[in-house]
Amino acid sequence: MINIDFLTLRAFFIENIDFFIGARLQKIQQPTRREFVFSLRNNSESRKLYININPQIYHICFMETERDIVIPKHPPMFCMLLRKYLEGCRVADAKVVENERIFELHFETYDELSEKRSLCLCVELMGKHSNVILYDRETSVIIGCAHNVGAEKSRYRELQGGLKYIYPPKNTGLSNELKEQFQGLSQDKIDEYLHTEDFRPAIKDEKYTLFAELLPESLPQKTVNSMIDRYYSKYQEQMILKGEKDKLTAIVMGKLKKVNSSIDKISTLLKKRDNTDKYKLYGELLTANLYQKKDYQAKIEVFDYINGVDITIDLDSTKTLNENAQRYFKLYTKSKTTKEKSTEILNGLNIEKEYLENILYSINSAQKLFELNEIKSELGETPKENKKELPSIMKLDIKGFEVFIGKNNKQNDYIISKLSKDEDYWFHTRLCAGSHVLLKVRDKEPDEEVLFECCKLAREYSSASQPSKVGVIYTKRKFIKKPPAAPLGYVIYKNEKEVLV
Repeated sequence: MINIDFLTLRAFFIENIDFFIGARLQKIQQPTRREFVFSLRNNSESRKLYININPQIYHICFMETERDIVIPKHPPMFCMLLRKYLEGCRVADAKVVENERIFELHFETYDELSEKRSLCLCVELMGKHSNVILYDRETSVIIGCAHNVGAEKSRYRELQGGLKYIYPPKNTGLSNELKEQFQGLSQDKIDEYLHTEDFRPAIKDEKYTLFAELLPESLPQKTVNSMIDRYYSKYQEQMILKGEKDKLTAIVMGKLKKVNSSIDKISTLLKKRDNTDKYKLYGELLTANLYQKKDYQAKIEVFDYINGVDITIDLDSTKTLNENAQRYFKLYTKSKTTKEKSTEILNGLNIEKEYLENILYSINSAQKLFELNEIKSELGETPKENKKELPSIMKLDIKGFEVFIGKNNKQNDYIISKLSKDEDYWFHTRLCAGSHVLLKVRDKEPDEEVLFECCKLAREYSSASQPSKVGVIYTKRKFIKKPPAAPLGYVIYKNEKEVLV
């Protein structure tokens, strides 16, 4: 990714100056600490000016592409400040500071005494120093900043309410991005590019340019604004997606760690204390040897008729032989009950482990934010959503057959409980997390080729590592059952067939 430079900011300004001058600022919103949306209207046209001062993707443009923006119910203090001073005002002038990534909107307004006042909304796009500042143009006194810069952060330039606003030290020379673009060109040609207003914006992979001829095989853009908006919105979505994935992964890994720890503890206990069969055998052997009448002894030697050897059994010397036999039978019953309950808990933990591993796979394979939002809802990390809202499920066509692929447990559950009928086919990888694949059967049965294509899809949309062979199971929907109280997407099945893919 490349950073926005002075030339790009200037091109954006030149392209949109006619809209800015005279535009009325109708609405101010601040989705996050580093994002701003200004609704402007001019010449019967409304646009949303988007400003992002995140050090990684700082930029400014009019929004054309859809962005994942959520407006908070309670706006931040700086947003309230901007609304107080600027909402409803008209833009009197706009400018870009020469050779700087500083964009200004000048507003003419009136104070409480109805006296005219000139204010400036200054947008500084300077990496980690990016900021949005409101100051009085006549006195240069700062009214407020998106984030204050005190003496502890900068010895050269403080920014906070009450201080005078001064421009940062002059920037000399070309940015690294422009140097790379103009590499190999003569100084005269570089000067020509620096002063032209004939822009031919284009994007190619991780780069963009104002001059398509400098970036071979690039995709031309209609406007400079479109170039900025499309380029940075893509990286913004990727950044948000990665951040959300990291958060959800940390949550699920924490839960998975606890489940694995519980599984290890119970498994160890079952192995260490599995004396159930021994207690039963001792009780039966003591009962069979009551005729010896060896009461109130510390031990007894008897013949183990199952293993065909003599063994010594420890006894409670305060009890009779029959009482010792009953003691071992009680230990057997207690051990058996404990074993059954522990096994039941262990089975539940293994189901939960499989469920969490499926969530991890869903998180890693998610490509859109709405997919992660469904997972967040499933994990209880967001407020309850509208139950009428249906999950967006991938749908394909294979030789006239409809095929549905679930990308998370919510979608998998919806496929099984709502979309499927008894005669439909269900596919899933064996012994690894993956998507539920459903093949709809209507008028005719699918042939082997269609079934194998669905097996390949189940293999593709799974956590199985490439290029290993993986077993894919499939069966009719009528042979699938969701156990009571089972987590989303968990099913048991029978009459399955397996294909190696």
